[in-house]
Amino acid sequence: MPKTLLFPILLVLVALWAGADLIRAQAPAPFVHANGAIDKLKRGKSLAGAIMYDFSLYAARRFAESDLDFVILDMEHQALDFERMQAFFLGLTNKSEIAKQGHVQQRVAPIVRIPTYGRDQNEFITKQVLDMGAMGIMFPAIETRAQALHAVQLARYPQPRNSQIQEPRGLRGNGQLPGAWFWGLSAADYARRADPWPLTPNGDLLLFLQIETVEGVRNADEIMSVPGIGVLFVGPNDLAYSLGVPQGHPDHEAAVQSVLKVCIARNVPCAITVTADNVVARLKQGFRIVSLPSGGIEWPMEETLRRARTVTGPSGK
Repeated sequence: MPKTLLFPILLVLVALWAGADLIRAQAPAPFVHANGAIDKLKRGKSLAGAIMYDFSLYAARRFAESDLDFVILDMEHQALDFERMQAFFLGLTNKSEIAKQGHVQQRVAPIVRIPTYGRDQNEFITKQVLDMGAMGIMFPAIETRAQALHAVQLARYPQPRNSQIQEPRGLRGNGQLPGAWFWGLSAADYARRADPWPLTPNGDLLLFLQIETVEGVRNADEIMSVPGIGVLFVGPNDLAYSLGVPQGHPDHEAAVQSVLKVCIARNVPCAITVTADNVVARLKQGFRIVSLPSGGIEWPMEETLRRARTVTGPSGK
């Protein structure tokens, strides 16, 4: 190649390289959910979590370092203790891992099971739990479409006039702190993102609605017609009591499978409590979310999680 042409070619290449760098610098960063559990569900992954009864900082630290995708703080069968719940949220924040990520995503998402049933009103409890930073709510004993609709409304702010997703109409009052701070977002960003997924594609609230009575099973399809339900959670223990038969009875398993069938038909993740003995079977049946035995990051939870990952693959963290 003549030397007279080499210099212009080099100039063009340098210009192209610099232009590509400028384009990359100006391109918006890819959206990352603050709620890691939602991020995984959107990528088609299955989740493994646990219902927690120990709200201590020690337990929070252990779970922050675990391979779980979420924890559910149980305030249905434990004391309604907002201050201990807040302390657990702080303990669940694994600063070193968040720093490595380069974004604010909470790797183990905190969900709170409130004590009131679907037939109760739930307003003040839901509001306070969300304002303190919960990334989702578990609503026990949902039995009708009206109850499911009310649950979604409680988790939503009233939407701006220009929003394309006005319904279900939000009922939540505006009081974001310390929730916005815990999520690592500005108040404005929190207000936009504290909305149920998948109703809002970039929403970071994950709503678990529990089906654990005969009435809930009977109305499962109508319940699932409500937009904004992230997960339908089968409660096998209370369902057995409602049916009047032990778990494992054919009628109990038929009820469980009927709810799972509705979830699959409506493409909504279905969850269930599992043991080390049945976790693999439940995942292969089509359950996308499993709640492991509680008690700490050791056997049987550790063994159940190991078996779950043989089906779901690595957690993807």
